[in-house]
Amino acid sequence: MTSEADEPRRNLFLRDGLEAADVVRVHREADVRVASIETAYVDAYSDIAWPREVAPAYEQVLSMASNEVAEGVRSAKGDPGMGIDIDVRDDTQFDVLLAMAPYTIHAEAWRQGREIFSASDTGTALWIAVTSEQEVQLMSRLDALGVPQAAFTTQPRRRRRLFALWSRHRVA
Repeated sequence: MTSEADEPRRNLFLRDGLEAADVVRVHREADVRVASIETAYVDAYSDIAWPREVAPAYEQVLSMASNEVAEGVRSAKGDPGMGIDIDVRDDTQFDVLLAMAPYTIHAEAWRQGREIFSASDTGTALWIAVTSEQEVQLMSRLDALGVPQAAFTTQPRRRRRLFALWSRHRVA
């Protein structure tokens, strides 16, 4: 029997051009669908003002960082808003990750030493590594929410842009 950890994963990248509300829905569904996250981190920075509905999560994550300093887990000299640990077994902390991921400059999640989720650039960049079952569940859920089926691509954003530039120069 193959466990989820042994299953091949497919890389999915958020496609450019989605409506802002759809970007938030995609982030939240992707976070939930990437099962078995063991460790996660989030930065308490955004390139935009934190939306009002995210303010409680922002305050919570700053409190979590302060607690890490008090417990000696985090250096008091380090940036208090960078790389804040999320205890994914704690529903309250996991909810902080869900709330902040669409707006942060960076969040990531790992399983068995392998990164399986990365959100960055204040919601515009999202990458997940999903099993085939997780992909089916994610696409079904996004469809039920009315998010376009083409919300994800298998090509990273940078690669797509570089390929487009290369193609234009090659033809010329």
